[in-house]
Amino acid sequence: MEGFEQSGPSGGAPLAQALDGLWRRFLPEIIARVALLESAVAALGEDGLREEQRTEALAAAHKLAGVLGSFGLARGTHLARELELILTEQAAPGDTAISSAATLASAVAAATELRAVVESRIASAPGSIEK
Repeated sequence: MEGFEQSGPSGGAPLAQALDGLWRRFLPEIIARVALLESAVAALGEDGLREEQRTEALAAAHKLAGVLGSFGLARGTHLARELELILTEQAAPGDTAISSAATLASAVAAATELRAVVESRIASAPGSIEK
């Protein structure tokens, strides 16, 4: 297919170049969504999530789950889905506190690894944006 073949001796495929451009364009939103999830997980371990915070965190997790795989971050998609599930299960209306230490530990681990996955993509992207 045209447009998906490698271009010239540099070996850079147009599709890969386009994805790198999109990555740089949407990186601030991706980082903000990861930070929002980290804040939500921290709140789960403290006093619990406010309903507004839970709703925002669920939306961020859902959006990250949908987009990270497009940038070759299948692990990031898995982690975002895991956080979405934890937030959904733990935050029924009127029950915004996390139900177990094990679930909290899973949420913290997923959020921490999600940050690492995104940061590894930042470091490997051509013309990457420094933190």
